[in-house]
Amino acid sequence: MPKQAIKLVIITERLLFDHIVRIIEAEGGTGYTVTAADGKGQRTTRPSRHPSVSDALVKMKLEMITTDRSVAQAIADEVAKKYFDNFSGIIYFDEVEVLYAHSL
Repeated sequence: MPKQAIKLVIITERLLFDHIVRIIEAEGGTGYTVTAADGKGQRTTRPSRHPSVSDALVKMKLEMITTDRSVAQAIADEVAKKYFDNFSGIIYFDEVEVLYAHSL
């Protein structure tokens, strides 16, 4: 039977990874998935066919799933407050149905 959950998605600069993980853990998040992200936004364009000079310039897409929307909201608020005045990024939620999970 599917279980309702919230997927938090943060797309931002890779150099913020360790900082964002600390926020996730401090707010009660228990896991996440990270993938490389390329694209175009208001501040930057980074097509995948032109590699960056430094890993610091690479974008990432971090996703986590939680059944507690307040945890997702707290993480989103803290990341946006601390970093989005000075770094490019976007945060959004998706409502998802989890079919199988080790734990949730």
